Amino acid sequence: MAMPQAWSGDLEPELDGQLLPGKPDDPEMRESASIWVFEENGLFAFPRIGLEAVGAVWENHRYDCNFAFAGGRIVRQSTRGPTHPSTNGVLGAGGLSFECIEPFRKWRVRFDDEAYDGRIEQQIAGNFRVFADSEVDPALRRTPLKFDIELTSAAPGWTQDLRPDKLAGMTEAERIDAGLMGYGWRVEQVFRGEGELTIDGTTRSFHAVGNRIHRQSVRPMGAFRGHCWQAAVFPDGRAFGYCAYPPREDGSTYNDGYIYQDGRMYQARATKIPFLRNIMPDGDDVSLELESELGITRIDGVTTLATFHLGNPGVNGMNNNQGGARYTWDGQSTYGMIERSSPADVCKVIL
Repeated sequence: MAMPQAWSGDLEPELDGQLLPGKPDDPEMRESASIWVFEENGLFAFPRIGLEAVGAVWENHRYDCNFAFAGGRIVRQSTRGPTHPSTNGVLGAGGLSFECIEPFRKWRVRFDDEAYDGRIEQQIAGNFRVFADSEVDPALRRTPLKFDIELTSAAPGWTQDLRPDKLAGMTEAERIDAGLMGYGWRVEQVFRGEGELTIDGTTRSFHAVGNRIHRQSVRPMGAFRGHCWQAAVFPDGRAFGYCAYPPREDGSTYNDGYIYQDGRMYQARATKIPFLRNIMPDGDDVSLELESELGITRIDGVTTLATFHLGNPGVNGMNNNQGGARYTWDGQSTYGMIERSSPADVCKVIL
C-alpha cells in the first residue's frame, strides 16, 4: 500500500525540530542524530556520523564519526564531548553539531576535531579499534579533519512511531523488536547535500547523496541479534530503504522498508537480504530485493568505502559493517549506505 505522502510521514510536522530541551527524567531516554554521506563520484564517504545524547550521561554526549576514502584510507573518531546547549535547534557535543534548519526538509551538520587515521586492512586485522569509553592505542596517528554540509531531503520521511500508545496489541516478540528500533519515534530520510571537507591541509567543495536519521527513544539492546540496513537515492529521484533482523526459529522478525517512486511512498519488505558474512574491504555482493505493491524490485549492489568494527561493544560484541555500496536499479547507479552486524562465528575474513 502507498504510505503517507506528508514529508513528515506519520509524525507531527514540527517534531523533527523539537529537540529535548534538557536532561530527560528517564536515564535511558536518548536523542540521536546521524548521517551517512557519499560524495557523488565515490571519492569518499562519511559512513555514519552520529551523536547519542543519553539521559544517564547527559553532560557528555557520545559521538562517532567514520570517514572512508577511495583506496582504503579510513579516519575515525569515537569519543565524548561537552554537551552544546539544545537551543535554536542544535544538537551537539565537542566538535560535532547537528542543526535543524527546517523540520523534515533541511539540516546542517558540522565537524571540527582530530580523528584517528589508518587503513581498512588495519580495522579488519583488529589493529584499529576506536571506541568511546575504551582505551585506544596511543600509537595511532591523529589527523585534523573538518567538514560542513547542508542536507536537503530528497524523499518523505520513513518513520517508526513506537510511542507508548502505538504498542498496544503487539506480541512480546514484536515488542522486543520494536524496542531494538526504539520505544519512541524515529525518522529516516534520503537527501542530497553540498558541503566542504578539509583534510591534510586541503579544503574541497563537494556534492553528495546520503541518508539521515533522527530519533527520540529508549532502546533496550540486550536482545539484539544482528541486522541488515540499506538505503539510497537515485539520479531520477527514486529511493529505497529497509531494515531487517535475522529471523527467529519460528520465522518471525522485524522486516520493514519503503520504495519511493514517482512521488509516492510504498511500504515494502525485503525478500533478498545480504546479511554480513564476508569481512572484506570492498567488492562484496549486497544486491537486494524488495516486495511491494509495485511487485518485486531488484537492486544490484556491491560494497565500497567500508569501515568495520569487529567485536563492537555497541552491538553486543558482534562484527559491524558501516559503509557504502554502489547500487544499480534499472540501469541507474548511485552510492548509498549499508550497515550490517552479525555474530563473529558466521563471518569470514577475506583480504
